[in-house]
Amino acid sequence: MSEDYRIEQDSLGEMEVPADAYWGAQTQRAIGNFPISKVTFGRRFVRALGVVKKAAAQANRDLGLVEEERASCIIEAADEVIAGEHDDQFPVDVFQTGSGTSSNMNANEVIANRASELYGAEIGSREIHPNDHVNYGQSSNDVIPTAMHVASLEALQKDLLPALETLREELAEKEAEFDDVVKTGRTHLQDATPVRLGQEFGGYRTQIEKGIERVESAQPRLAELALGGTATGTGLNTHPEFPERAAEYISEETGIEFREADNHFEAQAAHDAMSEAHGALRTVAGSLNKIANDLRLLASGPRNGLGEIEQPENQPGSSIMPGKINPVVAEAVNQVHKQVVGNDAAVSAGAAEGQIDLNLYKPVLAHNLLQSTRLLANGSEVFAERFVAKLEANKDHCEERVNQSMALATALNPAIGYDKASEVAKTALKEDKTVREVAIEKGYLTEEEADEVLDPRKMTERVILGDE
Repeated sequence: MSEDYRIEQDSLGEMEVPADAYWGAQTQRAIGNFPISKVTFGRRFVRALGVVKKAAAQANRDLGLVEEERASCIIEAADEVIAGEHDDQFPVDVFQTGSGTSSNMNANEVIANRASELYGAEIGSREIHPNDHVNYGQSSNDVIPTAMHVASLEALQKDLLPALETLREELAEKEAEFDDVVKTGRTHLQDATPVRLGQEFGGYRTQIEKGIERVESAQPRLAELALGGTATGTGLNTHPEFPERAAEYISEETGIEFREADNHFEAQAAHDAMSEAHGALRTVAGSLNKIANDLRLLASGPRNGLGEIEQPENQPGSSIMPGKINPVVAEAVNQVHKQVVGNDAAVSAGAAEGQIDLNLYKPVLAHNLLQSTRLLANGSEVFAERFVAKLEANKDHCEERVNQSMALATALNPAIGYDKASEVAKTALKEDKTVREVAIEKGYLTEEEADEVLDPRKMTERVILGDE
């Protein structure tokens, strides 16, 4: 054995482990067994593992199940994991055993070896044991779903919801700023009755508000924790007070109210809460995609497109066409949507695959939900600050085009009837005239009546028919 390695043991025998690594034999085996994606769990999940192990040690200390000094060292080591000091010690691939046992043991070994150091013993001494002390009263089958919920709920509350609120605020500002800009409405991508640009942005703002509500509505189920169910949900080898005490410590650490699962068999065998939460993420991603697509269309041109808004010049748009500017930030948001939709397929499929007393898709469920949350949070922030906030309305162009719209003839219906209004619209299109010009020429309206009936601004608001 090279001096760069040390010997660690597990139930299968000895393993060479890098001398400077805090992980042990089971983690080393997992490194060799799963060279699949080279993707490992990120900060949110590693932090959650530290939170769970700290809370378990605190509960076991209170209950007299792990002695005070050892528990204190475990808690200190877990605090370091929570703070991100040992992120490089979590090398296990996301695609691993479906229970996440490799990641649970990775956490147990790292915390046990670091705690042993703090205890005054050597790494690998097992003076503080990964199973007997760090994992006391726990199983991978309840630790990993608990970490999944802790990581997911923290990501939603601390990353995604603030980002969506930023986007909502920027859209609300544009809603007010563009309220006096009257433009052509479009249905089926064809000219429709006038709307105000601010009204369209009000629609976008409401989409994000309802998206926030959807994300919030999924949170109570994520607040349920599987910890305390151990292997199958029965709670074998766990003190009756352990689940509630540990949940209280997790709540204290995160600032989020967590609680013991309503039913431990459901919490370990099914992950419907993850599927529900990701469904909300998919819907939010769809809202962002719709808004980004609309803004790309409204900014198309600048001379031969709709050109109703002016987009920010974030970067040159072409390596061959000088002066071309593309809606690059909106396009990035479109791509986020596609990734989230793909992740949702994986999450919904995985969540549906629980077999008897355990769902074996825990790692991929956690990874995909956390990735979607991160992409949506970062994408919303960038979209809000680098695109939406910098949009400007092309008011004169909007006014010019709305006055040319054939859809203005819709407002003629109450005044002259549908048939005559249709005749006016067709004549205007054929002779390249405005609806106003043709209605006056045919004697259907006087100039004063035309000004009253065909006022585009009035068409953007509900009126009471027959009101004088």
